[in-house]
Amino acid sequence: MEAALYDPDAGFFARGGGAGRAGADFLTSPEVGALYGALVARALDEWWARLDRPDPFIVVDAGAGRGQLARDVLRATPGCRNALRYVLVEHSAALRQAEAEHLPLEPAALALGPAVRPDPDEEAVTVPGLGPVVTALAELPAGPLTGVVVANELLDNLPFRIVEAAGDGRWLEVRVAAGSPRRFVEMTVPADDALAAEADGLVDGLSVPAGFRLPIPTGLVAWVHDCGVMLRRGVVAVVDYGDSVEGFLARGWGFGDTPGPGGFGDSSGPGRGWLRTYRGQRRGGHPLEDPGTQDITADVPLGRLRRAAAQAGFAVLDEMTQAEWLRSLGIEALVEEARAAWHGRSATDLSALAARSRVSEAEALLDPAGLGAHRVMILGKGVS
Repeated sequence: MEAALYDPDAGFFARGGGAGRAGADFLTSPEVGALYGALVARALDEWWARLDRPDPFIVVDAGAGRGQLARDVLRATPGCRNALRYVLVEHSAALRQAEAEHLPLEPAALALGPAVRPDPDEEAVTVPGLGPVVTALAELPAGPLTGVVVANELLDNLPFRIVEAAGDGRWLEVRVAAGSPRRFVEMTVPADDALAAEADGLVDGLSVPAGFRLPIPTGLVAWVHDCGVMLRRGVVAVVDYGDSVEGFLARGWGFGDTPGPGGFGDSSGPGRGWLRTYRGQRRGGHPLEDPGTQDITADVPLGRLRRAAAQAGFAVLDEMTQAEWLRSLGIEALVEEARAAWHGRSATDLSALAARSRVSEAEALLDPAGLGAHRVMILGKGVS
C-alpha cells in the first residue's frame, strides 16, 4: 500500500491522483465548495482561544492535497489570521507543486520562525504578528509546537496490514506475492506475535468467524504518535470515515471474505466493505490490480484510534459525526443567510447564484448517507 500510493515515481499520489472535481479521482468535503473551509476557520478560531491565543499559531493541514482547504480557510479571514502560520503537509511532490500554483508559499523557516534575539546573550524569541504565513512540507514539522493539526480524510489512506481469522483463535496475515504473468496475488502466512497481539487488542474479545478480515492500522498509530511528539500543547482534529469492529465484521472487507482463484477473491461487487478503491470519481478494482493507478482506502477503526491517542498523550475532547460538528460551528445559520439572499435577488444575479451554491454545499456536507456521516474526533493535549 505504501508503494502503490506514495512511491515517488509510480505511486498514485505521485502521479497527481487525489481529491478534486473534473479529472480527479474522488471528492472530499473541501472540494464540495468554500463553505467547509469557512467553518474550519471558525473551528481554528475556537481552538486558538482555548490555547490562549498563541502567536505564532501553527496550523498543520495534514494530507493537504492540492491545498483547497487552505485556500478556503484563508479566504474566510479567521480572527487568528495575524498569528496564523499555516503548514500544508503533503508527501506528493506533484501535489505540493499544485499548492504552489494557488497559494503564496514561503520558506518553512519563515513560517515556523523567524526568531530574533532581544539581546545577544538572551534566548531567541519568535516575531509575532506576521500572519498569515503559508508553507508546504513533505513531512510533519519538528516540534515541540503549540497549535492544531487538521487531518481531513488522511487516516484512511495511511498504510495498514490485513489479518484474517483462522477460525481456531489464530490469525493469519494477508501479504502480497508475485503471480504470473505480471500479476500480484494474495498469500497468507501465520501472523507474527506482535501483529497477532494487535489483532487481539482490536477485536477485544469479539468472536471473529474464520475467513473474516480486519485492518491493522499501523500507519495510523505511527502518525498519531508523531503528532504527540510534535505538539507540546494543541489539538488534533481527525475527520474521516470510521467504524467499530462490529461494523467491520457486519460489512466484510468488500472484495470477498474468502480468497477466490488466484487469491484475488470476489471483486465483482465491492459494495460497502471497509476496503475500497477509487479511480476517476468511481469505484476502482481489487486493490492489487494496476497498483499506482487507483486510490486505496479503508475505514478507520475508531477504537484503535482512541487507544493510539491515549498512548500519544492525547485526551478525546469530543467525538461526533461531521453533520453534528458543522452544525455546532453554525452551518445552519450560514445556510439561512444564503437562502434569504438567494430569494431576495434575481436568479441571474451572481450573488444569488453564490448563495444558492452555498445551500447546495451544505446539503452535501450534512448528508447522513454521505459526507455528513464521517466521524470527527477532536484530540487535545494541554487543552481544557
